[in-house]
Amino acid sequence: MLTRNCLSLLLWVLFDGGLLTPLQPQPQQTLATELRENVIHLPGQRSHFHRVKRGWVWNQFFVLEEYMGSEPQYVGKLHSDLDKGEGTVKYTLSGDGAGTVFTIDETTGDIHAIRSLDREEKPFYTLRAQAVDIETRKPLEPESEFIIKVQDINDNEPKFLDGPYIASVPEMSPVGAYVLQVKATDADDPTYGNSARVVYSILQGQPYFSIDPKTGVIRTALPNMDREVKEQYQVLIQAKDMGGQLGGLAGTTIVNITLTDVNDNPPRFPKSIFHLKVPESSPVGSAIGRIRAVDPDFGQNAEIEYNIVPGDGGNLFDIVTDEETQEGVIKLKKPLDFETKKAYTFKVEASNVHLDHRFHSAGPFKDTATVKISVLDVDEPPVFSKPLYTMEVYEDTPVGTIIGAVTAQDLDVGSSAVRYLIDWKSDGDSYFTIDATEGTIATNELLDRESTAQYNFSIIASKVSNPLLTSRVNILINVLDVNEFPPEISVPYETAVCENAKPGQIIQIVSAADRDLSPAGQQFSFKLSPEAAIKPNFTVRDFRNNTAGIETRRNGYSRRQQELYFLPIVIEDSSYPVQSSTNTMTIRVCRCDSDGTILSCNVEAIFLPVGLSTGALIAILLCIVILLAIVVLYVALRRQKKKDTLMTSKEDIRDNVIHYDDEGGGEEDTQAFDIGALRNPKVIEDNKIRRDIKPDSLCLPRQRPPVEDNTDIRDFINQRLQENDVDPTAPPYDSLATYAYEGSGSVADSLSSIESLTTEADQDYNYLTDWGPRFKVLADMFGEEESYNPDKVT
Repeated sequence: MLTRNCLSLLLWVLFDGGLLTPLQPQPQQTLATELRENVIHLPGQRSHFHRVKRGWVWNQFFVLEEYMGSEPQYVGKLHSDLDKGEGTVKYTLSGDGAGTVFTIDETTGDIHAIRSLDREEKPFYTLRAQAVDIETRKPLEPESEFIIKVQDINDNEPKFLDGPYIASVPEMSPVGAYVLQVKATDADDPTYGNSARVVYSILQGQPYFSIDPKTGVIRTALPNMDREVKEQYQVLIQAKDMGGQLGGLAGTTIVNITLTDVNDNPPRFPKSIFHLKVPESSPVGSAIGRIRAVDPDFGQNAEIEYNIVPGDGGNLFDIVTDEETQEGVIKLKKPLDFETKKAYTFKVEASNVHLDHRFHSAGPFKDTATVKISVLDVDEPPVFSKPLYTMEVYEDTPVGTIIGAVTAQDLDVGSSAVRYLIDWKSDGDSYFTIDATEGTIATNELLDRESTAQYNFSIIASKVSNPLLTSRVNILINVLDVNEFPPEISVPYETAVCENAKPGQIIQIVSAADRDLSPAGQQFSFKLSPEAAIKPNFTVRDFRNNTAGIETRRNGYSRRQQELYFLPIVIEDSSYPVQSSTNTMTIRVCRCDSDGTILSCNVEAIFLPVGLSTGALIAILLCIVILLAIVVLYVALRRQKKKDTLMTSKEDIRDNVIHYDDEGGGEEDTQAFDIGALRNPKVIEDNKIRRDIKPDSLCLPRQRPPVEDNTDIRDFINQRLQENDVDPTAPPYDSLATYAYEGSGSVADSLSSIESLTTEADQDYNYLTDWGPRFKVLADMFGEEESYNPDKVT
């Protein structure tokens, strides 16, 4: 309330003293009176033809924000020159907040604010005022616009819109190092008074940090702040308006500041001596222990590199850094032997990988510790005296000959005996043997260098006290050569000589090869065999360099007389024992030109004097081949035709006509002999009932006295029957044939009436019905005839 009264007094002084210049010139008496009353005059309209001047000198009002009085807040007054106080003028108000925020007395023109206003919500309102005749409702003058501004008061505290803040600064930073800038915002009017002028200060966080009161920049206030001592700081910042004066509003925020690490600490070993125990059987490359140096720094500033200081035993070990734990891992570079050396001592140095040159003056960034390693004894396998044994033996050495020995020892305390054996998985187990106690190696078979020149196998040595502890060594045995193969002539074995060759001409250079392993300086000698040295056509000239030349001894050679010459050459080597061989060189006589170039060595040259060319010879040979082929084809066709004729006449059973002297049953004889069985032998296998033989169950007829035998015919039939019985190619069915003889012994006897001792009336034909379907017609015929016999009718 005091503030509002002071403001009103100030406005009165300004306006009453004439400090504000009117927008339009008015009479001085009217202006002073109107301003004192905070009135806006609306000039009257005296005549429609006269220009009317406006009567107000100020087009805006002021109203205090956050007014908390019980009565509406008075804003100002509108007045027209045409208003004579008679109640004939009515004032109207329109625009922003008219009727809701501001009201006007229609008679007096007084304006009031009916609710509390907030400048931060709306700083001013634009309204329009007009005076009308109360009776005619017509405007007395044009509508006028004015502004009502909300006068600011300090009702908003400063706010940190970006808080809380997070910042960092390297440790060991100097005083005044920049950390962060904070900013607070005040919603009050910055153009009016000190309501929006903010001042910054630190409420919590001293004496480590400071802040600039005007800019809000935070800086370090103490030197050499150590992260390893304290890493996190929480600073409370205050922003206060009214320039920090008493009664101003304030806002706070928190700034979390972290000291980032720098490499200001060297690594340090927690103890000066590290003791490790390592078994002597540890494999090379294995980790045998770990040591660690402590670095209070963080991240890459705490990365440590370990190195072994050159000295006693350092060459047997190596050390690497574990990237995760930053420990030094000691590894074995060479095998350990308890019997040779039982302890090792060396020094290890730890240093930082990433150094900060600002802190070199603090001292060396490394530390040293001593490592003592004690080797533990382990029961180990035997040790061979050599890593590889190489031996030599001549081929064809007698079986059982000792060619060498291996030696292995047990170096442990309380040495144990050693046993040897050949690894049966290798290839040398069948050719060599080894003495299990002495380790001597002997041959087990005769060796042949030309078959296998080298043997490679393994020997296993084991301790008698602990056979599971074994060691292995490779044996390399070279088979030495014995001169057992004679030298032989190298290719070619055939050469040529010109018909016009001269004596003493070299026609071929030959060399020798030996299947034996020839020693250095091996020499071969060449000569003719003794039988060829008598009147030779050719000779051999030894050049004494393991080669020889074939030399002619005649003045010209004739192919018509002799086309080929065979030259036996004897070759000897210089090894012991001396081996020699006789090799035959074939020399062909060829036709050559005057320069010695071979023109032809084949048969064509013999026919050239007759005038036959190569094409003619080929044509003659081709004609001869064609004629021979025709003759062979003709002979083969003749033989094939003759063979087919014989088969047709003798072997094809389908064309055999079998003649019977009896009468058939006629068209009704459907059960007679099936000739298809003869034409297709396969039908016999499908037909279960044989039609070409008599059924097994037959009623035998009455025996008839046999006729007189014919010895010749019977012998002939028996001979044929025996031949067919033993013939494996005979068909599996019977073939019917007729002979001019009715033999005895038949089950059916003779069917002829000749020489029959009985009459037809004495015949009993009832047995025909038992012979099967083939004799059905015949049985019916004789059965009917018997039934009508008058001699038997009673």
